[in-house]
Amino acid sequence: MDSLTHIVLGASIGELVAGKQAGKKILLIGAVANSLPDIDFVASFFLPLTADLLAHRGFTHSLPFIVLAAPLLAWLSGKLFRGSGVTFGRWAFFWSLQLFVHIFIDAFNAYGTAWFEPFSHYRVSFNSMFVADPLFTIWPLTAAIALAIIRASHKKRTTIAMVALTCSAVYLATGVLFKTRIDKQAHKSLHQNGITPQLYFSTPTPLNNLLWYMVAKSDSGFYIGYRSVLDKRDNTSFRYVCQNNYLLNNAANQADIKRLVRFSQGFYTAELRHDSLVFNDLRFGEIAGWTDSVPQCVFYYYPQLPGANELVVQRGRFAKWDGAALKAFIRRIRGI
Repeated sequence: MDSLTHIVLGASIGELVAGKQAGKKILLIGAVANSLPDIDFVASFFLPLTADLLAHRGFTHSLPFIVLAAPLLAWLSGKLFRGSGVTFGRWAFFWSLQLFVHIFIDAFNAYGTAWFEPFSHYRVSFNSMFVADPLFTIWPLTAAIALAIIRASHKKRTTIAMVALTCSAVYLATGVLFKTRIDKQAHKSLHQNGITPQLYFSTPTPLNNLLWYMVAKSDSGFYIGYRSVLDKRDNTSFRYVCQNNYLLNNAANQADIKRLVRFSQGFYTAELRHDSLVFNDLRFGEIAGWTDSVPQCVFYYYPQLPGANELVVQRGRFAKWDGAALKAFIRRIRGI
């Protein structure tokens, strides 16, 4: 999830776990605690970009990291905040919960979270929430602001934190239910068209959980479609995109290609754009794909032009978004 979400979630959880003992400072400690796994950003200063893609949400987002880090951080917290009245056991629970919530929430996005590093490179991806969703974040954000303003002795502080976290949890569960419904209909449409996918995933489009992006892999390419929870038609339309895997065989840096293929979890295509080789990771969606008949992927990497790959994950997320595109997006969410 985005940094703001982790900060306000951490503050709300901190209040719930140790607010009565530690006072308002637990809001700040909680914000730091829930953000801690993202310390892996420092890898970007030392690693090639393709290696950094795999390092992010790697070991610091794993269950073994929590087991190792939580007791140490609990001991350190006890030393730093000796007069807070928080016991070692409560500090240990606080840090374990904060770190686990971080990696748990991250797993609902398409990026993939390495819960089992270093024992397994498998990445957990539930694909049921966009990386930034205001309807998930608004509740702990409101709570964090309220908790920072009202007095530390206010009787409703725990209730405020609990209500906020419950609302976010309900929204998270709603996304899972929507995904189940979307996937059921998608597989029905694929079957009716004689398509048996080798791989399949669906994930929400930006900032909502109503309009979904679906990808089904065949022998030589992918079928891509969009469906809103509010769609009235039974059938879902899919368009075919060729994988063009052969284009990657002659790439100069095969180590980069191998890392990109592993990172994409098999959902990738290759193309030539203005005579330059492009690697597309389909998991991150398309730029206005619900309106453009030949959309460009959000994540695209130039294997032969390493200097042209700054902010490779973020650069296409909101490209081409203007007033007209936003209106079209809202219309598509409303269903067809």
